[in-house]
Amino acid sequence: MIPFLLEVVVISLSGIMAPGPLSASTISHGGHSPHAGARVALGHGVVEFPLMALTLFGFGAILDIGFVRPVLFVAGGWVLAWMGVGMLQLARSPIATAQQTAAVRSPFMTGIALTGMNPYFLVWWVTVGAGLLIRASDHGAFGLLAFAIAHWLCDLGWLWMLSAAAFGGGRLLGDRFYRIVHGICGLFLLLAALDFLVDGWRHAEALFPV
Repeated sequence: MIPFLLEVVVISLSGIMAPGPLSASTISHGGHSPHAGARVALGHGVVEFPLMALTLFGFGAILDIGFVRPVLFVAGGWVLAWMGVGMLQLARSPIATAQQTAAVRSPFMTGIALTGMNPYFLVWWVTVGAGLLIRASDHGAFGLLAFAIAHWLCDLGWLWMLSAAAFGGGRLLGDRFYRIVHGICGLFLLLAALDFLVDGWRHAEALFPV
């Protein structure tokens, strides 16, 4: 059991530590609160824990339905574009206004939105995640519970560390740091949105060749 959980930690960290929209948004929220990453992780878990259960019951078959992947990619792309534009607006706003606006935007809801609208996250769970779940089930209900907790704790630790680091950087470097962070994260989310939309187009084109 212990060797399996160690493998879970390594695989989980390799996934969560890869640069992505969730990490970028966590860094942006971290400019205003060192604990924002914990709230992002809670939102992430709201989607992830039910998805673990669904994966055990064959959720992957849904992704094999022809139109599902293009719809997910396009919807995810628009969500990322909307969030990216919002971050760029914060980067151009006066610091006091930006902080008030960011305070209204919920890290918890960000965790839910960027998790639920990320097709790559869903594909990971019906491939790599499904394999880990099957191995966890060999240890019974306790194995599944231990796997779920270990995996989510990796998410929590990494995202919380990102927000704490971003907050510390803002304290050290001042207002300009906040502007730079929002600007970089906003551009990253726009690039990710473009990537999602292009993938959505490719999947649709394969489904309905011209």
